Amino acid sequence: MTRVAVVAERGGEADEFGGYAFADAGLLRLALTHRSCGSPNNERLEFLGDAVLGLVVGELLYHGFPDFSEGELSRLRARLVSGSCLAGIAREMGIPELVRLGKGERRDGGARRKNILAGVLEAILGAIWLDGGLEPCRQRIAHWFAGPLQRAIAEPDACDEKTRLQEFLQARGAPLPVYEVTGASGPDHARRFEVACSVSLLAGPVTASAGSRREAEKRAAARALALLVPELRT
Repeated sequence: MTRVAVVAERGGEADEFGGYAFADAGLLRLALTHRSCGSPNNERLEFLGDAVLGLVVGELLYHGFPDFSEGELSRLRARLVSGSCLAGIAREMGIPELVRLGKGERRDGGARRKNILAGVLEAILGAIWLDGGLEPCRQRIAHWFAGPLQRAIAEPDACDEKTRLQEFLQARGAPLPVYEVTGASGPDHARRFEVACSVSLLAGPVTASAGSRREAEKRAAARALALLVPELRT
């Protein structure tokens, strides 16, 4: 068990986390305190950390990928700051064992919930900003996100077009897309599938074809996204 975990387990105030030493240990303790514990809690720090995270990740991508278009940078940033990515980093750093939860929330498995873990990680960034300013935030984010960034580049389809289209529609309270195979041609060893993607926000279905149904659905979803989000056309 790490030193910070031991301190947290004993109810004391840790002064170090993830490679950053806090001058004000109370800020780290507050960042680890979920609202189920009452007040004060980490919600305001989470708000601040979310802004810091967006700024620093955007800056890292801008300088790290000079050949990427605005649309490509936006998609990569969205993936890196997603709740799933943040929760994965939080788990690797042992936050489930450190987060301070109310008895009911802990009993109900709150220490494993994606939104809670992501929120705590953002709150810790907010605490680092208040304690040490922008530069240590840059250093910690570059270090913590090195692995996820490499995976995002190496596995561009981990969050494919169908998933992005679904998330786009869900965020706007719209029905999920409907995919339908409208045609198939060619011999068995070289089949071509045509798929129609129907989205309530578009006037009509969007079609695409490919050598597999899955790939045709992804292409149709990409075309639908390009119609819904103009910057994705770049």
